[in-house]
Amino acid sequence: MAARQRANLRLPPEVNRALYVRNLPFKITTEEMYDIFGKFGAIRQIRLGNASDTRGTAFVVYEDIYDAKNAVDHLSGFNVCGRYLVVLYYQQTKMQKRLDTEKEQRELAEMREKLGLNKGNEVSA
Repeated sequence: MAARQRANLRLPPEVNRALYVRNLPFKITTEEMYDIFGKFGAIRQIRLGNASDTRGTAFVVYEDIYDAKNAVDHLSGFNVCGRYLVVLYYQQTKMQKRLDTEKEQRELAEMREKLGLNKGNEVSA
């Protein structure tokens, strides 16, 4: 019966098997992540951020899209070690757009520095 209900359930277009998790405690282990997220279904992969700019984040990939939806519904706002989790569906286009924007900002800052232009101080001809 549950499988039949799932087949008839229409999911929003942003729902997918990959989740992006933010606001994790820095000292959380992969085993603890499996304990927390494994309650909602079979997990294919968990990747914890370990670089200085990715600490406190993770990607969790479920085998089934409905398990991922259930995890998002139940774990968004879940308290882990005094921190409230932010669990989102991973959307590659939004992440890529964010990375592109950051890259453009860095390139713009480098160009301004190279040309001797600072904010507010423009060279007049």
